[in-house]
Amino acid sequence: MSGHSKWANIKNRKGAQDKKRSEAFTKMSKNILTAIRMGGGNTNPESNLSLKTAIDKAKEVSMPKENIERLLQRFEDRKANLVNFNIEGYGPFGVPIVVEVESDNKNRILTEIKMIFRDYEVSVGEMNSVMFQFKKVGEVEFEEIPEDKELDLIDAGAEDFEGNVAIVDATNLNSFVQKANETGLNVVRSETLLRAINPIMLGSEEEVGKIMDLVDALEENDDVINVSAGFDYAQKI
Repeated sequence: MSGHSKWANIKNRKGAQDKKRSEAFTKMSKNILTAIRMGGGNTNPESNLSLKTAIDKAKEVSMPKENIERLLQRFEDRKANLVNFNIEGYGPFGVPIVVEVESDNKNRILTEIKMIFRDYEVSVGEMNSVMFQFKKVGEVEFEEIPEDKELDLIDAGAEDFEGNVAIVDATNLNSFVQKANETGLNVVRSETLLRAINPIMLGSEEEVGKIMDLVDALEENDDVINVSAGFDYAQKI
């Protein structure tokens, strides 16, 4: 879920240990599909270096080779008919949500997403009903950002930092990653995503958990590329 990895610990405390393997595979699958899309639909890891990196990371968490090959073949079989679009709505507590999907059956995926929203007693909205509440940014995650490297990243275009994540202008993402690599920092993840302009402030971990449950349910759908939820949470000390 883009932009909300910092709340993962709250969600993880609610989850069972035996779900972690499945969740890791789901995340790796999303990374592989993202790399294919960024490579213009190229499913060959020898010529799509981003895909090769994503596959290597999937192998690090012991994702079976058969799963990876099946994922690549499924994309190849469907890519001629794939359509990319957004589904918008409001989640619990009035949190705006944008679901980016890529599917070869628009009616089917829309029905599936509507059912997931309905399970959480909320509903899908009209096109552009919540999109105006978000802006597209670039997000780059590093293994670590030493203090003496922050100025280099700011010079390269970093506008803000959240832990080991740098926020940049979406149009400057590729240039920023290239300059960041030149500083010797290890880039773990880079992507464009939607961030809420004025996020809804939630009042408890229980509320965060409920939103994350909805996000997880949406992301489990194979046709969902990304979910952006416009919330924040000031954790009490």
